[in-house]
Amino acid sequence: MALLLTTDAAAAQTLSFGIGAGTTVLDSFPEVERHAQDATVTLVVVGPDADLDETLTFASRLRDQRPELGIVLVRRRLDTGLLVQAMRAGVREVVKYDDLAALTDACRRSDDVTLRLLGADHAPDAANRRSASVLTVFSGKGGSGKTTLSTNISVALATRGKRVCLVDLDLMFGDVAIAMQLFPERSMADAIALAGKLDRMGVESLVSRHPSGVEAVLAPVQPGIAETISAEVVTELLTVARGMYDVVVVDTPPSFTDHVLAAFDQTEAFLLLCTLDVPSIKNLKLTIEMMELLRYSRERWHLVVNRADSRVGLTVADVEKMVGLRSVVQIPSDRLVPASLNRGVSIVTEHPKHAVSAAIRKLGEMVTVPAPIGQPAPDDVPITEPKSHGRSRRSSLLRKASGGSA
Repeated sequence: MALLLTTDAAAAQTLSFGIGAGTTVLDSFPEVERHAQDATVTLVVVGPDADLDETLTFASRLRDQRPELGIVLVRRRLDTGLLVQAMRAGVREVVKYDDLAALTDACRRSDDVTLRLLGADHAPDAANRRSASVLTVFSGKGGSGKTTLSTNISVALATRGKRVCLVDLDLMFGDVAIAMQLFPERSMADAIALAGKLDRMGVESLVSRHPSGVEAVLAPVQPGIAETISAEVVTELLTVARGMYDVVVVDTPPSFTDHVLAAFDQTEAFLLLCTLDVPSIKNLKLTIEMMELLRYSRERWHLVVNRADSRVGLTVADVEKMVGLRSVVQIPSDRLVPASLNRGVSIVTEHPKHAVSAAIRKLGEMVTVPAPIGQPAPDDVPITEPKSHGRSRRSSLLRKASGGSA
């Protein structure tokens, strides 16, 4: 996490863009120093309006207290004397105010240094470090409520103090931005240029922040761009995000695309969504067959029945019997759900005591226990795989579906 010190509102907006999304803006050195005691803070950027002497004193003090913390100084004019003073005080880099590209590069280099220092001297024992829980919401039928569940469970977890990243993998027709009333200046399409070198700063530059605290990687605005985003980019994004967040929630399209399979390979909890209608149940059965073929452990499958109290001639018990799975949560139907969605607000926030909100919170509590890094996953599918693996798996699925040999 990055802190920015400035009292200038215009500078705050400009510099935050160069630093990356999720930057916390503060207006005094005491406030910065207090926040910098948090181990998740890895970078402090000091704006051009800060007093130089006070900045150098602050940098010297923080160098002793937290040597792994990076400090980047922004000034309107640079000279050799300033650079010497700054480096002696422990500032890592000094950049000009009007060079946002240089600021972004400086922040990324500083973050790399911090990570190396933490790995060498300050990292906790690997058995005690934890990676994010990755929750993937999937249904083989459109209109089942995937985006509603994805956005609401993300907000519910964020309001409990979790740091949550929501990834919209419906790259053609994703609705997370609309559902959360986010107006993206960046999206998954911007990850293309970062392929092969995506790091924490890169992920932070991709997210859009929701008032609840959820940080969302949104689908591209232009549907045609989806074809240019590789499954390898998705794998890289999720791998980095797992080290940054407490929970990563993945919203998906209703099909087994290469991008979806890349997400599946890193998923701890599969939230398989179904409604009380024959097409949804049929597609759920096909989904289960495909997941068995791909050897994703059943221990990670969580059947969620949406609109479970609908009187349509089928019951939850009927669904469970037909697909051979017990539902873990049953979400009731209520017109408040689409009404909230149409207003771009989350029902868990607008109506926290509603039965729908209670069911979503219960589901979030059930499936967000992360696994320690360095310990094997509880099934035989590794978390990371060869880059071409998703495509080969998809080919197997298609051959099986067409009656060929898998």
